[in-house]
Amino acid sequence: MEFANREYLFLLLLIIPYIIWYVMFRKKSEPTIRMADTNAFRHAPRSWRVMLMPLQLLLRLLAFTLLVIALARPQTHNSWKNETVEGIDIMLAMDVSTSMLAEDLEPNRIEAAKKVAAEFIADRPNDNIGLTIFAGEAFTQCPMTIDHASLLSLLNNVRTDIAARGLIEDGTAIGMGLASAVSRLKDSQAKSRVIILLTDGSNNRGDISPSTAAEIAQSLGIRVYTIGVGTNGNARYPLMVGNRVQYVQIPVEIDTETLKEIAQTTNGNFYRAKDERELRQIYHAIDQLEKSKIDVQRYSRRYEAYQQFALAALIALALELMLRITIFRRIP
Repeated sequence: MEFANREYLFLLLLIIPYIIWYVMFRKKSEPTIRMADTNAFRHAPRSWRVMLMPLQLLLRLLAFTLLVIALARPQTHNSWKNETVEGIDIMLAMDVSTSMLAEDLEPNRIEAAKKVAAEFIADRPNDNIGLTIFAGEAFTQCPMTIDHASLLSLLNNVRTDIAARGLIEDGTAIGMGLASAVSRLKDSQAKSRVIILLTDGSNNRGDISPSTAAEIAQSLGIRVYTIGVGTNGNARYPLMVGNRVQYVQIPVEIDTETLKEIAQTTNGNFYRAKDERELRQIYHAIDQLEKSKIDVQRYSRRYEAYQQFALAALIALALELMLRITIFRRIP
């Protein structure tokens, strides 16, 4: 803790002459009464009020000290702290095409994928993790960061309606999603760099093929773990008809051969998740990946801390005044 106005601390030196005055001269200003002989009172027991009289002085000095500290404006100081922690660099590439609304997972594919991904992120606090989303196009939702609170917030905001509303082209551009994730990892200095690609379809959009993106990842030493999500056969899908939602059965078409090829090319693994339990098991298996040391720079910002001292000074002063007019009240 440091003080913005530390010159105010010199006011604490005033406590010394005040204590000297209190001990040496204050009794002379108090009312007195002449007695012919005080021997009768010499051995009289002191009342509890008399014994607690110094409490007023202590409260007064405490209030003054706290008030001076508040005037000096105590603050925390800005600090950059370099740390070396165990971790790897990970990019999550998540399919957000409208087919991810299919309800063969609870409550649907996209929500189940977000839930399990959030658990995975929470279990790896020291990793640099980022998020790329793709449909017919791809873009980075969150660059790699150890600020997992921000990452989880951005993950929670992922919706499939960006394609449904025409904000990006609908479809499944697996190659574009993988290439976008690779571009975020290409400059990473971590020993271990990983992409976890999740999709429920086949590549049908994009200017970069999945095999080309996989070869780029392989040349950069990036492993890709692919996950095909969705049940076998048909899946229940909500379809808007006018202002009403009707449910239809759509076939589950996952290009497992392409996903296997991507994983094999990059020395990764291919997984198939037909329900949330299997999806959670897959992320748990990936969680067993090797770790490498990375350098992290943490920042703590400055904040004012005078309020608590000012409040404590006010309480001490109020207590001293209350005692003076009640228990320690003097007449005259």
